[in-house]
Amino acid sequence: MVRIFLVDDHEVVRRGIAGILAGQDGFAVVGEASTCQEAMAGIPVVAPDVVVLDVHLPDGSGIDLCRQIRTEHPRTQCLILTAYDDDDALVAAVLGGAAGYLLKNVRTLELIAAIRSLSEGRTLLSNALVRQVSQRMDDAPVDDPRFGSLNEREKQILALIADGMTNRQIGETLSLAEKTVKNYVSSLLNKLGLERRTQAAILHVENNRDASPHSR
Repeated sequence: MVRIFLVDDHEVVRRGIAGILAGQDGFAVVGEASTCQEAMAGIPVVAPDVVVLDVHLPDGSGIDLCRQIRTEHPRTQCLILTAYDDDDALVAAVLGGAAGYLLKNVRTLELIAAIRSLSEGRTLLSNALVRQVSQRMDDAPVDDPRFGSLNEREKQILALIADGMTNRQIGETLSLAEKTVKNYVSSLLNKLGLERRTQAAILHVENNRDASPHSR
């Protein structure tokens, strides 16, 4: 029996997915949560094989939640199910340790196949993509001095980029106009000497990972 835990702040979405999975032989939805806090309280109790989670949650990032789940429960696989299809979100999923990444307009059979694959220890992410992101992280310098050139708002926006957010989502989160966010992004990329948002996201994650006392 594949034990599945659902994390999405929209009850209708959770109920819809639960209804689909309930009709499948060998599947059991053992828990649901609408926030990161609820998820981390419920997951240890039911010990799911697969967690299906959204990227954006009311009290934090689904990517950070994925990373925490993978750290504390390494046998549990995470499937990112999101409405956003962009390079930053995909890279963020890789960095968060997700084993799969699907859009919410996915066909029912594809979702079922994905969950079954993850429960069997397979990954839906391209090996080439994972290697590419890992290589970029390995090449990123530790405690990069360029971060010192960023102001507090730019650092804040960089962290949200690393969580896979678009400019519009960052604007909504920080109550800024999308054009203002775009200007901040251009400024921080220029200061870091980078051309793409994904490069900045990888640099941010690698710098934070090596700065953490748990990584020493």
